[in-house]
Amino acid sequence: MSSALTITPDDPTPPYEQLRRQLVDLIEAGQLVEGERLPPLRQLAGDLGLAVGTVARTYRELESAGLVRSRRGGGTRVAPLAPKPSPRERQARLADLAAAYVMKARALGASDSESARALHTQSI
Repeated sequence: MSSALTITPDDPTPPYEQLRRQLVDLIEAGQLVEGERLPPLRQLAGDLGLAVGTVARTYRELESAGLVRSRRGGGTRVAPLAPKPSPRERQARLADLAAAYVMKARALGASDSESARALHTQSI
């Protein structure tokens, strides 16, 4: 699972927030299911080249949002019945995803029309 997570050093978004968003997306998409254990703090920090405190902050924020539960000795697991985002939260997350896509596409040298075509070919 940690191989699906990436941190972009050039992104102005703090690393803990990049990680939090990715984990929220995986939980809400059902790719991380109820009861599934997240990697231990030290392991994920090492895999992503982050400080353990950065990953700990991410896990704390996920726990305060009710998406995961942590137990000493039991690790951090996806909480049951993770709440679905409100329409407003969904729009905000879509806007974040779109902004990240545009930034990465522009970094590749793609024009806005090329980016829009690539996005359109991914639609159902």
